[in-house]
Amino acid sequence: MRCVFAGTPEVAVPSLEAIAASRHEVVGVVTRPDAAQGRSKRLVPSPVAQRAEELGIPVLKPEHPRDPEFQTALKALEPDCCPVVAYGAMLPQTALDIPEHGWVNLHFSLLPAYRGAAPVQRAVWAGEQISGATTFRIVKAMDAGPIFGTMTQALTPHETSGSLFEKLTEGGAELLVRTLDGIEDGSLEAREQPEDGVSYADKITVEDAQIDWKQSALAIDRQVRACTPAPGAWTLLEGERFKVGPVTLEGGLDMIEHPGIAPGQLLVRKNEVLVGTGTATVRLGRVKAFGKKEMPAADWARGVRLESGVTFG
Repeated sequence: MRCVFAGTPEVAVPSLEAIAASRHEVVGVVTRPDAAQGRSKRLVPSPVAQRAEELGIPVLKPEHPRDPEFQTALKALEPDCCPVVAYGAMLPQTALDIPEHGWVNLHFSLLPAYRGAAPVQRAVWAGEQISGATTFRIVKAMDAGPIFGTMTQALTPHETSGSLFEKLTEGGAELLVRTLDGIEDGSLEAREQPEDGVSYADKITVEDAQIDWKQSALAIDRQVRACTPAPGAWTLLEGERFKVGPVTLEGGLDMIEHPGIAPGQLLVRKNEVLVGTGTATVRLGRVKAFGKKEMPAADWARGVRLESGVTFG
């Protein structure tokens, strides 16, 4: 089939590469406009745009897919289908109607669970043991279209949103290609999503990522892993913000109901830094001060001459 791929961030690149390497022809790519980065505010193409240019594929960067000029350009490419991975803009019906087989989205959850912007992060935060990815035909309602296929992925006890994304982007790329194959040869039909089990995954903001040390150790562990690498869980110490990497429970999961030091209070040892929570004590992993390099918590504590008894928050 003639495909126009739509996507923007790094997690969409494996799917673009997989389709480009398949029997299908990628005749164009749609991505978000170049974004300002760094202090210089220099405009930088999206990861998908950069990879498409390397592959020699024409790139469209509409301000919004409702723009008539964009839709005219899309029609000129004569796509049979438009596969989508994390494009980042709502598609109007006029755009949805252009390809014969519609727009087929790869979503990183087992729909109808975790519709929305942050399915991977919310699954980790909720403590899910199984996640996955789904391909479905896009309709006007958010992530509500009929399903073509799914893949499942078990989560490890130390899974972060970053590590889960890596697994789902690779497996999801294969799923998306298989979906396009099935659409082309007529062996795959979409089925409506069940009405039961619908949930939503709102975007995680920087404010959401602030750690409340009065929570249980298990809740903090999940929050930090969900926010790793982005937006990054953080806390305050003497008014300064620090990003915190995944923590571990001192003594393991059997200790989560046994209180240790006071919530947010630090216990500095030679090779580790412990922090109290609403239940058990946790061991800090890596710490990043503003404008500084990320480092192991023990190295950070030695560098700032941190003493036991100070409190986060």
